[in-house]
Amino acid sequence: MSALLSVCDVHVSYGKVEAVRSVSLDVAGNEIVTIIGANGAGKSTLLNAIMGVLPLEGATTFAGTDIGPLDIEDRVAAGLCLVPEHRELFGTMNVEDNLLLGAFRIAKAAAARSFERVYALFPRLKERRKQLAGTLSGGEQQMLAMGRALMGAPKLLMLDEPSLGLAPIIVADIFRTIGELRAAGVSVLLVEQNAQAALKIADRAYVMELGEFILSGSARDIASNQRVAASYLGFQHEAASGV
Repeated sequence: MSALLSVCDVHVSYGKVEAVRSVSLDVAGNEIVTIIGANGAGKSTLLNAIMGVLPLEGATTFAGTDIGPLDIEDRVAAGLCLVPEHRELFGTMNVEDNLLLGAFRIAKAAAARSFERVYALFPRLKERRKQLAGTLSGGEQQMLAMGRALMGAPKLLMLDEPSLGLAPIIVADIFRTIGELRAAGVSVLLVEQNAQAALKIADRAYVMELGEFILSGSARDIASNQRVAASYLGFQHEAASGV
């Protein structure tokens, strides 16, 4: 399977502090890849660097093109999109207008199709399309952030902690939607502290500690790794294993 996104020997620094070092990963078409790890491991930093928010050293290619020289808007136009941890919605604008901002680079007819697609994935957004984004619940705001990113018809969607602060029933909805995205042909690079949920839905996984990948492999193999189980899956994993 050829890589849609390829990151090779990437380093990211904040001043003199190196936050990500010697990291390489790839995401194929129609694949969900997750990066799990503790707070401060460098996961969000890596996504922001791939998106062009932060400078990086190393090679990054997307759909066969070197995206290192491209600015954020051109990366979005190429089909790469990031839903940041804090969502960054416009709270005083309604749902529909927030979604429309995600379609600024596509034709009007394509935008209309994107609205249909997003509303099919998130029926609640259609019900609240005239409601101000700032008055939505946390789960609805996460749906809106994902929907806005999908308006531009990305090939790869990067999600930074989509379950953060959400009730378990809403988390289940979000992860079900991520699975539906793969079925619709959108690849996903998922950063997530809820390791158990992430590993259930992902095809492959990377484990990050202190700015480096310490393990990688199929999501099933990573989930069954004793070190990962002890550090990130906890009692839920033990209960599921009958331990």
